Amino acid sequence: MTAAEKRDGVALAAVFSLRMLGLFLILPVFAMHATTLPGGDNLTLVGIALGAYGLTQAICQIPFGMASDVFGRKPVIVFGLALFALGSVVAAFADTMTWMLIGRIIQGAGAISAAVTALAADLTREAHRTKVMAMIGSSIGLAFAVSLVAAPALYAVIGMSGIFWITAALALGGIVVVLGGVSPAPTGVPGPRVPLVEVLRNTALLRLNFGIFTLHMVQMAMFVVLPALLATSGGIPLAKHWQVYLPAVLLSFVLMVPAIVLAERRDQIKPMFVAAIILLLITEIGLSLANDDLYVLIGGLISFFVAFNILEASLPSLISRVAPPRAKGAALGIYNTCQSLGLFAGGALGGFLAKHQGAAGVFLASAGIVSLWLVLAVGMPAVKRTKSSASPSPSGILNSET
Repeated sequence: MTAAEKRDGVALAAVFSLRMLGLFLILPVFAMHATTLPGGDNLTLVGIALGAYGLTQAICQIPFGMASDVFGRKPVIVFGLALFALGSVVAAFADTMTWMLIGRIIQGAGAISAAVTALAADLTREAHRTKVMAMIGSSIGLAFAVSLVAAPALYAVIGMSGIFWITAALALGGIVVVLGGVSPAPTGVPGPRVPLVEVLRNTALLRLNFGIFTLHMVQMAMFVVLPALLATSGGIPLAKHWQVYLPAVLLSFVLMVPAIVLAERRDQIKPMFVAAIILLLITEIGLSLANDDLYVLIGGLISFFVAFNILEASLPSLISRVAPPRAKGAALGIYNTCQSLGLFAGGALGGFLAKHQGAAGVFLASAGIVSLWLVLAVGMPAVKRTKSSASPSPSGILNSET
């Protein structure tokens, strides 16, 4: 990687992690805080307020991605971060669940994921693109781990309002990083606009979009039941679950990086991609047979995070390679919409199966959909670097309709 690629990768990872840290800090304490607000005794409203962010993300990702193709990546990212900061301020002042819901909706409207990943692809040669996506994915994982440790302590000192103010400040910090720490985006690719319907029916993109939907559906479904399993099988109270999650996440990074570097060096992204899906499938089957064995659960967590981080890094890189060059933002918008829908579906399905079939039912259902993903991934054409990938120009992106 060139010095510019490293700098831009670190800067864009910082933008992602600053925004995600603000979101993750809310998760461990939101339900508890809601009980102190008028309307907080309505669990349905609490759940809607917590999930409203993901819903508006799903709605706005495609328009924001398409806008980044027309108006440029940086202006769209800055606008989205400003919306996110505004929503955080509204939530900080919220004294009822209704206003909290409004704040969360505005936060979610700042859907910058597609524009950020498109900009990362613009500024990175294909030979190193997965590494940059891995940097972004790893920064999100670290932000999640930090939030599990920091959120309860911050809430005890500054309350939920203070956490939302921190969230707003982190978003504004992201704007500073985008404007001052990221290289200018390359000029647009010449040629006619690509209709959205052409992107939607691109079969290569459909396979990858199904993949990100599945990955995040499985993630959310798993975490519906894992906290209770850790508490019952290992006697680990909820406040100390980070002592399991944090080492598992960090160890997964150590195991993930060599796999990505080796695959890119040998231009073997597809074999690594398929191997990660197989690891995810084995993990789900193993967890279904755990029988409340704490060591099996911990081992399953580690293997899950290894597979998850490889796939999380590979998928947007592959999307950027096979998307039509003039519709890269739109393609990544659809991709991020599928990601958000997967989170929603995983929570709903995980809760339903946990109630009626128990934790083993959740893991077996997850294994079933991962098996379908594996079949689709094996049939996927190999995606090789193009000769023009020596240059970071977006014109080197492979346009595949197969």
